[in-house]
Amino acid sequence: MPSRYLSFRCSVPWLLLLLQALFLSRAFFAFPSADDINFSSSVYPVFQDVNHMVIFGFGFFLMVLRRYGYSSTGFNFLLIVLGVQFSVLVEDLLLLLRIQYSAFGVESLARAVMSMTAVVISAGAVLGKANPVQLIVMSLVELILFHVSRCINSKYLKVPENLTLMHVHLFGAYFGLAVTSRFPEPPPGLDKNRSSPKSELFSVLGTVFVWMFWPSFNSILAELQFQAMLSTYLALAVSAVAAFMLSALTSKDGKFRMAHIHSAVLAGGVTMSFTAIIIKHPWIAMILGLLGSVISILGSHCLQRCFNPPLKLQDTSGVHFTFGLPAVLGAVAAVVLRVVEKGIIEQWSDLPSLGYLIFLEVGAFCQTISTAFITGLITGLILNIKLLKAVHVSKYFDDQFYWEFPHLSVGF
Repeated sequence: MPSRYLSFRCSVPWLLLLLQALFLSRAFFAFPSADDINFSSSVYPVFQDVNHMVIFGFGFFLMVLRRYGYSSTGFNFLLIVLGVQFSVLVEDLLLLLRIQYSAFGVESLARAVMSMTAVVISAGAVLGKANPVQLIVMSLVELILFHVSRCINSKYLKVPENLTLMHVHLFGAYFGLAVTSRFPEPPPGLDKNRSSPKSELFSVLGTVFVWMFWPSFNSILAELQFQAMLSTYLALAVSAVAAFMLSALTSKDGKFRMAHIHSAVLAGGVTMSFTAIIIKHPWIAMILGLLGSVISILGSHCLQRCFNPPLKLQDTSGVHFTFGLPAVLGAVAAVVLRVVEKGIIEQWSDLPSLGYLIFLEVGAFCQTISTAFITGLITGLILNIKLLKAVHVSKYFDDQFYWEFPHLSVGF
């Protein structure tokens, strides 16, 4: 490797070896044998869908940069297989502390994979800027903080445990935005942070896979799985149609923009994460899917042109308007639907009870956003210390800094 490139031989392999030895030792002493593992054959097919979605779907979803294709898919896979083990380890620690009471099995693996969605979303915000060591440290810190946020929501704000996992989009988006705001801005003349037709095609391929498997993601831990699947699919379908409609209406020449399709078709699934199990009428899910697509496309215009430059938000793959804003919409919709449902049941007679419900519901997602943003800022400062070998801004968005190439990486 040329001398101008930084070698990670003395850091990444040894860090991975240390972490893997830790996971292996904990599994040897703590995890049950195969005969004692809690296994449900009905959960495994849905678990496969979620696994495909997170590894394959998000791996290609992040391939938006023309010279960062190897790193987008490769680092995503590394973070997931490492983070799933660490997430199981954190859940085991919570079990020892009597904070959580779920046994090890397929459902715990499903929760671990779903928790990694927060990390993948955050990685999309810092895409091309963080080196492997920084990404690994960010993943481990974020998983711990996300589980802490889940425990606060579950123990103090009375959020059901399966719904605490649905905050992954809120937590991942705002944690990633806070982390990336602590990285130096790339120079104005740097053109490697652009996409190409090939990278956009691969990215939309990942979007299609995420779109296909999102109903399984929203329903895997739900009690009413069919209801959650139906509501999520309808919302996704409407958001996809709305994405094409709004893309043609908002572009200057009336043509479809791949960037709009890349982000807005998933908005319905993100919006339904909080509300899929409480929606009784399909038309409500369809309206939320439409609103999710609208807020995603309009948000991309407003954020990129009006808010990102003065606030210095460096959102490489647009996770704010792809996941953050639709998740906020879904959280607000969940509060409204729960209040209306409770008000109809009690005939609006117990207003203090409704006020307490609103306080808990609003407090849960406000706590998630504030915890993600504050801890993200602190994590961003930690990631830029000299020990973690931060990459120079001139080497942002370049595969050649990390991968061996028989040719130049211009094709991606």
